[in-house]
Parts: sequence; structure tokens; C-alpha cells
Amino acid sequence: MAEVTLDHVSKRFQEVDAVDDLSLTIADGEFLILVGPSGCGKTTALRLIAGLEKGTAGTIRIGDRIVNDVTPRDRDIAMVFQNYALYPHMSVYKNLAFGLKERKTPKPEIERRVREVGEMLGLKDLMKRRPAQLSGGQRQRVAMGRALVREPSAFLMDEPLSNLDAKLRVQMRAELKRLHQRLGITTIYVTHDQVEAMTLGDRIVVMANGKVQQIGRPQDVYGSPANLFVAGFIGSPPMNLIRASVMDGYVQAGTLRLPAPPGTATGEVALGFRPEDLQLVEDGPSFELVVDVVEPLGNLVVVHGSTEGTQVESGAEEEEELPMVVGGARASVTAVFAPELEPAPGVSLRVSVAPERVLFFDLRTGAAIRSSR
Repeated sequence: MAEVTLDHVSKRFQEVDAVDDLSLTIADGEFLILVGPSGCGKTTALRLIAGLEKGTAGTIRIGDRIVNDVTPRDRDIAMVFQNYALYPHMSVYKNLAFGLKERKTPKPEIERRVREVGEMLGLKDLMKRRPAQLSGGQRQRVAMGRALVREPSAFLMDEPLSNLDAKLRVQMRAELKRLHQRLGITTIYVTHDQVEAMTLGDRIVVMANGKVQQIGRPQDVYGSPANLFVAGFIGSPPMNLIRASVMDGYVQAGTLRLPAPPGTATGEVALGFRPEDLQLVEDGPSFELVVDVVEPLGNLVVVHGSTEGTQVESGAEEEEELPMVVGGARASVTAVFAPELEPAPGVSLRVSVAPERVLFFDLRTGAAIRSSR
């Protein structure tokens, strides 16, 4: 196991900064997630650590060693890919043992490691099978096992669960977390799936356009997004964002009027609130939500609708940069309610949100506006 450090690392492809001045320290034994939309630079960052790409600038350390000019095979890391990359003509045993044989590991040591990893991952009875005779989950476990037998300083995982069906992804997430808790190996995991990021990581790094947007514990990033991009990207459904005006100690967004937090300057802001924070009310500060689409999910109901106001785009909706504010007479709003409530499309609901659950963002910079409380 080892600490991994990136110090002002950049990677430029012609005119594109795939990774732009990335500084990051992954602690010994930490499970760190790089998350973001396609093209944000997360996979390039992983490939730089692995040595599969050469950086344009900056320093990469694994443990106490600078590895910028060290070949991938000599960096003491193991990588798990999205497509498993198993040898189809080899048995499970030979797939697991192949890398060790290439390194001239003694045969008794190979047998010991393969046996231990096979038992750990539930592959003991599959050792004679070939990849074509395995399910998707079994193949993924073999790919992980091939990395584990190396006993590396760090694991690098590039969207290893994206080819699995939904039920199997949930199962494999739990297995991955259990495995990390047992072994404690430094792990850097790339994904565009925020559910994986929230459930697996000790910390998550949200990236966009080659830059880090926020680093923190999953719940901290979810509860206190640093900017509009993070607010719109982390959360499923994403945060509702509406243009609002602050004046005379109050914030007005459409028909919703709430007390402004102390220290909030007068002017135009983006008001944000999570779908699960909306409550049905009969009176008091509230706004009208006109229902468009209802999604019953068994344990909850997701309601998509609109209200009077102007939508604010976070920038996380598309890979390309979008205008910060989109005009229009109505703003889209998503709410999450208990399963007992399943309104019909066209129905109007009176809803509100507690003032302490509302967040504010600067419309010009996108940065979160922190209360002086």
C-alpha cells in the first residue's frame, strides 16, 4: 500500500487541456473516486497515474518515489478495466496467474496467491472454466482477482462495473466495498455514475473540463456543493435551480418568498433546493407546482413539473458549456414524495421548502454563496 500524490499535473492534447493543473493526495488505504461527465478528464488522470499517458507538466508520486519516467509495469500498481480484458483461451486459473508468471514469480507463490484470491472472490469452483463460460459478474471478479494477486501498492479502476446490468452492479458495489474494507489497499476509482461515487468512496473528486470542481466526503459534497456544476451533477434527481432576487432581507423566486440568510447581498442569485426537501403545504411561504410527469418507484414517487420562474442551468446538463441562465416563463422543478402520493399529470400542488435547506449561488461565477451565520 502507498500514498499517491499528484502535484500540479496537466495533460494537453493539441489544443485541449484534458487535465488542467490537478493537485491531489490519495492517502494510504483510501478509496478515492474520480467522478464527472464524459470528457471531464477523469480517465486521463487515471492513465497518467498508471503511466499509460505521459503528463505535460507536474509530478506524480507513488509512495516516496517520483514515477513520471517509470514504466507502467514498474509502478507497482494494478489496473481493472471496463471491458475485463481477460484472455479468452485461458482458464480462470491461468488468467489469474498470467501476470505473476510474467514476473517470474516462483510457482508455489503463484499457487498460494491464486488460491487465496480465488477463495476470497468466490472463484474456487470456476478455476477450470474459460471466460466464455462465465457470467458478467464472474468475469468482473476474475478481472479484479488478476489485479489482487499482484499485491500492488495501489489499485486503479476505470469504470469496472459499467458493463454489468443494474442488479449486478449493486451486488458488485457491495463486494468492492467489502473487499476494500478487508484489504485496505489504496484505490482510485473512475466513474461517471454518481451513485457509485456516493456509495463507494471515502472521498470523491468532482471534475469538469479537466479541472477539479470539489473534493470531499460524499455527504459533504452532496450537502454543500461548491458551485452550480456540482449542485447539478451530484444528486439523482439533481438539485432544482431557479433564478431569484434578494431584497430587503427576503429572497423571491417566482411566487416563493423566503427570509434571506444573514449576510446575503442584495441582487440576483440562483436558488437551489433538493427534490427530497420539498413538502406539501396548505399555507405559508410556498409555490405552485404543476405536475407534468409522475414516476412511481415503489418506495417513493418522483414528480416532474414546473412553476413560475426562470430556470438556471448548472452546466452539468451537457458536455459543452451552456449559458448560465435560460430564459422562460416557467422553471422545471422535480420533487420526491412518499409512495402514497401519486398525483395525476396536470394537477397543481402547493409545495414549500424549509429556508435552512435552500442554497444560493452566484449567477456570474457559479460559486456557492455561504451564509455568514
